Amino acid sequence: MSGPALRVANCSGFYGDRLSAAREMVEGGPIDVLTGDWLAELTMLILAGNRLKGRPGYAPTFLRQLEDVLGPCLDRGIKIVTNAGGLDPAGCAEAVHELAARLGLSPAVAYVTGDDLTGHPLDLVNADTGERLDATPLTANAYLGGRPIAAALSAGADVVVTGRVTDAALVTGPGIWRYGWGPDDLDPLAGSVVAGHVIECGCQATGGNYAFFQDVPDLAHCGFPLAELRADGSAVITKHPGTGGLVSIGTVTAQLVYELGGPRYLGPDVVARFDTITLSDDGPDRVLVSGVRGEPPPGTLKVAVNYLGGYRNTMTLVLTGLDLPAKARVAEEAIWARIPRESFDAVDVTLTDSGLLRITVMDADAQKAGRAFSSAVVETGLASYPGFYGLTPPGNASPYGVYWPVLVPATEVHPEVFLNGERVPFLAEIPLAVPAVPEVPDPAPVPPVEGGAVIPLGRIAGARSGDKGGNANLGVWTDTQDRYDWLAAYLTVDRLKELLPGLAACRVDRHDLPNLKALNFVVHGLLGRGVAASPRMDPQAKALGEELRAREVEVPAGLQGPPPQ
Repeated sequence: MSGPALRVANCSGFYGDRLSAAREMVEGGPIDVLTGDWLAELTMLILAGNRLKGRPGYAPTFLRQLEDVLGPCLDRGIKIVTNAGGLDPAGCAEAVHELAARLGLSPAVAYVTGDDLTGHPLDLVNADTGERLDATPLTANAYLGGRPIAAALSAGADVVVTGRVTDAALVTGPGIWRYGWGPDDLDPLAGSVVAGHVIECGCQATGGNYAFFQDVPDLAHCGFPLAELRADGSAVITKHPGTGGLVSIGTVTAQLVYELGGPRYLGPDVVARFDTITLSDDGPDRVLVSGVRGEPPPGTLKVAVNYLGGYRNTMTLVLTGLDLPAKARVAEEAIWARIPRESFDAVDVTLTDSGLLRITVMDADAQKAGRAFSSAVVETGLASYPGFYGLTPPGNASPYGVYWPVLVPATEVHPEVFLNGERVPFLAEIPLAVPAVPEVPDPAPVPPVEGGAVIPLGRIAGARSGDKGGNANLGVWTDTQDRYDWLAAYLTVDRLKELLPGLAACRVDRHDLPNLKALNFVVHGLLGRGVAASPRMDPQAKALGEELRAREVEVPAGLQGPPPQ
């Protein structure tokens, strides 16, 4: 089935996003499907903690948004698809029924299970590092694809609640339902994955967190994105008229390189080739994404495992005036004289350029990492460096979790779909293992042009960075071919480490995306054991791109001028 494009809107990019967004998307213009993403890697750990405390294992903020829009969506035939089910999609679906009854409504509510592999025998080898986990998982959830969602919609569901699915599946599933794509329709599937990747993080596709934020109008009232998905998998990324923000080739490129590895974007439905994407202007606040090629999916699924790593505590001291490194040394000596540094399982000490001294300790003993440590820091208050004061009061340690990605054969994962409590007949097409497809070779480097002026790299290039487990990704892009040719020749891995010395000890892979005029760097191990266990002030590497853009580099005179839009 083809017909008009399927208008898929996003109303949540994370657990805690703007509560009014669902109403804004339903009331702001015509849409066919309302989606929302609640499940960052950290969210599964948060929900596990909630469940241990007797709270729901799903995202209750979804119900708050749903209360505003369920009636209008039923009246207008708008389907609702969300992964807010988290660790308990059945419980979330039941809560939707209870909410609907209170509102006097009777929606058909479906939920998807099969992702939860907690307690199953798993080969706990880390898919990134090759290390083997010697701990009991707290949660283990496979990333499902879009076909269970499509099955639920085909069975007549008005609301579909899932647990752990890929973020893009929230768009791919409705696309399969609308257009009837089979497992061999690789290019349309790949196009839908790219569209899903663009809109999954909400306002990051419409000018939020954008390198050139000065060019974004009315960012305070930024509109959420929607994708007009077509039968061939191409899509126009846009937003409702009259909303703040900006949809441009730049804002879409920024999101495309976010949390990206290599050009081959692996998923349970298809492998999308990000090195085949074409972006073109389709009018004000409209960008056409087309040309995406797809390959068969691998024979494995990624499983997000979380386990309890121990307890952590952080104390932050402020250093001002002269001789900051010497003051930091005096502060540490005073603290470790009261509680030995070597008594902890792990210690991280960071002195920032702005004079913040952050000391984080981790240990299996909650008492040792708790008051025993924080009180020792406070005790130095009158016997330390001049100008001593802190930003954190003494307190107890907090438990922390560790994200541990593993792989499992796809044949061992069995999704199930339930509609109004009844099982929907559904046979997932199990992908077969296929040989790895070689990467497209990088283009020959263009020799850098000598001469020019020394300016911040960010005057001619944008960047966006983020986390993928213990790794960070850093995408850098520009707007013209000449600028890209220079960037690709200049910004080697070695140069990146010169500009950002904190990356020197990390293995860094560079992937070229000339079709997007972009480079993507994967920084292995920068975030240690993941966001929940990382002692960094920026545990998700969100600021890494802006740090790079602030570095001064010599840019040929002919490449200077207005920044990318």
